[in-house]
Amino acid sequence: MSEAYVNSSIQGKTCIIEFYHPQSNSLPGHILGEIATKITEAGNNSETRCILLKSAGDRAFCAGASFDELVAIETAEEGLEFFTGFAKVINAIRTCPKFVIGRVQGKTVGGGVGLASAVDYCFATKHASLKLSELAIGIGPFVVGPAVERKAGKSAFVEMSIDASEWRSAEWGANKGLYNQVFEDTTTMDNHIEKFLGRIEKYSPEAMKELKQVFWAGTENWDQLLIERAKISGRLVLSEFTRSAINTFKTKS
Repeated sequence: MSEAYVNSSIQGKTCIIEFYHPQSNSLPGHILGEIATKITEAGNNSETRCILLKSAGDRAFCAGASFDELVAIETAEEGLEFFTGFAKVINAIRTCPKFVIGRVQGKTVGGGVGLASAVDYCFATKHASLKLSELAIGIGPFVVGPAVERKAGKSAFVEMSIDASEWRSAEWGANKGLYNQVFEDTTTMDNHIEKFLGRIEKYSPEAMKELKQVFWAGTENWDQLLIERAKISGRLVLSEFTRSAINTFKTKS
């Protein structure tokens, strides 16, 4: 596979949304926009009961923000527009009337941690280590922060944010509540996901909708909060520190 994509399909009563990018499933703006749109569409589809969010490939769930797009940002307005993409995905999951289930098969960084944190229930393999690397390139996990903090708590969010160069294991993620179940391999995980979704599909749609509102109580201000956070990232990405750090990282990789 060489072309990035976001596909959705319906299996049974589950809408499966899969994204892919050749650079370890990184997230350029158009991919973020498509993910948000497809989550919203699936939430409004009366034929579905739940949504499975996944990425293609074996060992990389998501590399976070696209470095190519980050270095191309020239104004604070462009920065705001790019980081608003993450806000739109998180808010699409938050306001979706159906449960969004995550499948994390491998490493996840930055915005990918935000996706794993925002879903309502998350499966992972033992290879699904996590890292909030934003501070290391001069930005900070501002937009995804509320989602991570909601699941893992303030202390874990602070730890990941400050120690931005270190990976946390999938076991660590499970202990902090970011992952609900962790498996040895993708085959075992997918078998459990299939059975899990089969059970979810039989639940009352109205009951799940009401319960989801209970789960997300207290986040009603996120439409505004995440945009304010996106403004911070959009300003910081213009700094010489960030541009130099990203270019250094790209050279090493």
